[in-house]
Amino acid sequence: MAGLDNSTPIPEEILLHQQSCIVEIAYPGGERHHLSCEFLRVFTPSAEARGHGPGQEVLQYGKKDVQIQRIEPVGNYALRFVFSDGHDSGLYSWDLLYNLGKHRDELWQEYLLQLEKQGRSREAGPETISQPATSCKKH
Repeated sequence: MAGLDNSTPIPEEILLHQQSCIVEIAYPGGERHHLSCEFLRVFTPSAEARGHGPGQEVLQYGKKDVQIQRIEPVGNYALRFVFSDGHDSGLYSWDLLYNLGKHRDELWQEYLLQLEKQGRSREAGPETISQPATSCKKH
């Protein structure tokens, strides 16, 4: 794994808003990123989703109502999110979280295009979610 980029800001505060299913990350200087639980789940850095090399990525789908049950710090460099569908193997480094926040809109649009191309949905089907999750309130 690559080392932490020295220019990446370290979060000052990380808040999980369970009602809206949003993770809010505050950085020095007032910059804030708001990332949905679904967004964080579909952009998991885990090997099962990203593969072990280019072209091995597995599109994550059916995650619209996934929630984060808890957030665990990993050393001084990352977070682990424990999701309501049982997924917990991705380590979200400070670099990754910052880049996800900075490029959220472009990444989300590309994800929606990939879903459409593969005929998949954000909605959970019986095969896509292992534990019942209560819906997040979207505003």
